[in-house]
Amino acid sequence: MSLLHRASFFTSAARLDQLPEAGAPEVCFVGRSNSGKSSAINVLTNQKRLAFSSKTPGRTRLINMFTLPDPLEPEAALGFLVDLPGYGYAAVDRKAREEWAEVLGDYLRSRSSLAGVVLMIDIRRGVTDLDRRLAHWLAPTGRPVLALLTKADKLPYGQRIKTVFAVKKELAEIGALYAVPFSATHRIGLEEAALHIENWISPKVVP
Repeated sequence: MSLLHRASFFTSAARLDQLPEAGAPEVCFVGRSNSGKSSAINVLTNQKRLAFSSKTPGRTRLINMFTLPDPLEPEAALGFLVDLPGYGYAAVDRKAREEWAEVLGDYLRSRSSLAGVVLMIDIRRGVTDLDRRLAHWLAPTGRPVLALLTKADKLPYGQRIKTVFAVKKELAEIGALYAVPFSATHRIGLEEAALHIENWISPKVVP
């Protein structure tokens, strides 16, 4: 069984100072509202409703943490999956968008337990200005990034591969960037993404 399948809800926080003290490795999920973040978390953890998407995109303002228990010590956390608020939804006022951006930026830059970042990009839209802004925040940290090009089932295989190259080129400032075409509904790229995330949480799990 995948390490990720053991995930369970741990806590929600509206601000960084409400998060538990940094400790076990964290892998965060970030991306535009409607990029398929909740669906990806649910399929990667093999659970239907672990992560919730708001009925009104862009309204989910909380940082949600899911714990991955240590198989040898179930009461202890081996690591965490962290669902960060989606960004960029037009119906949300500018002040709120900037507040969320500040929380995202501070978490990505300063969270010492952050082991890796899963960046969700709709494969049909490609890299947006907000994705580039995120790249500017991430590049100086040196943290590795896994770009999941979601809704890959909407494009033929050849176009998927071209988009992977295009994303890598546009986000080249992120040195440690790995891009994977992904579809939660068709399970495209699921195993590859899961292994990547597991290796960030516990390198011993994956050779």
